[in-house]
Amino acid sequence: MEIWIDPACSKCRGALALLDAQGAGYTVRRYLEDVPTEAEIRDVLERLGLEPWDITRTQEAEAKELGLKEWARDAGTRERWVKALAEHPRLIQRPIITAQDGTAVVARTDEAVRDALGR
Repeated sequence: MEIWIDPACSKCRGALALLDAQGAGYTVRRYLEDVPTEAEIRDVLERLGLEPWDITRTQEAEAKELGLKEWARDAGTRERWVKALAEHPRLIQRPIITAQDGTAVVARTDEAVRDALGR
């Protein structure tokens, strides 16, 4: 199990605390420092069953600078979104846990963390 975190994020710290309380084995990836490649982002999206715009933090300053709210959200623009996430990792929703069964969850709630633990 791997968890993508920003240590400054309270949701990430909460997810780590719950994983620790449950005695889970996991690897921490500080994704702002160890930036995911476009291929890794595509893999996580596949595991999540989501599209890149579904995991994009559109309220971030970088998102506003890029004008993401105006970008189309369709198959034709999917790669543009993936590239933006790779170039601006702060836009990636956090935390993301990749589960042992090959799936992943955006673990913003205790329930989502527990769901990942059960996989």
